[in-house]
Amino acid sequence: MINILITGCSTGIGFETAKYLQTQGIKVYPTVRNAKHLPMLRAFGLEHAMKLDVTNPIEIAQVIENILEEDGKIDIWFNNAGFGQPGAIEDISVDVLREQFETNVFGLHECTRQIIPIMRQQGHGKIIQHSSVLGLISLFGRGAYTASKYAVEGLTDTLRLELAGSNIYAVLLNTGPINSNFRKNAMKKLEENVDIEHSIFKEAYQKSLAADKSQVPFNEEAISVAKMVYKIIESPKPKPRYYITKATYLLGYFKRLLSTSLLDKLLIKVG
Repeated sequence: MINILITGCSTGIGFETAKYLQTQGIKVYPTVRNAKHLPMLRAFGLEHAMKLDVTNPIEIAQVIENILEEDGKIDIWFNNAGFGQPGAIEDISVDVLREQFETNVFGLHECTRQIIPIMRQQGHGKIIQHSSVLGLISLFGRGAYTASKYAVEGLTDTLRLELAGSNIYAVLLNTGPINSNFRKNAMKKLEENVDIEHSIFKEAYQKSLAADKSQVPFNEEAISVAKMVYKIIESPKPKPRYYITKATYLLGYFKRLLSTSLLDKLLIKVG
């Protein structure tokens, strides 16, 4: 039986992907940063759920060891864990930027670094890296998150070259707007880590906090990502990247078509 480990499964994309893949006969190891979410996962029949904080190398190693003891292999590793930190560049402190990178980049990198030797030894594997449409383009007030996803893009593009001929595939997911708690949690981060009251962008922040994010154009449900992950699992030779949502296709197209100046004008309107 094919198995997969998924990080960041307490809610949203990770949770829905874990549930869907299990119905397709995949052995799923869903992981969560906080152990309090484990009973919920197990209540949905995800009996192999485990605690994993991707910023903790020791926990990563332990989880890998536990799966190898049970199955002797790890076929797919889905680096899904991550969060968004909104705020204009000038309002984001180095510490806040570092926190964004700890999970979205350094945690992802440590998971990737630890799983590659296992996959090399077994002679196969797929590493799915959850990037974003913001790994392709930038939006106002999303600099920290965008920078983290650009980093994921660079790491994965390089990794793909280094894995050539190994039968290990590094795959990027460029996901656009998905109905989940991602935006709700991002707004909490905005309030926690940005001095909104004294920012030149106070009005923009307040508008963002008050906006109905369920009305974002081209929103899709998390099952769109789950089905794409299953497609990657089923593919003998998956593509280097997969776009998810119409927003990603449109903005990816405009990135290739337009000059930087014209793209900036478009993105200012979108943001």
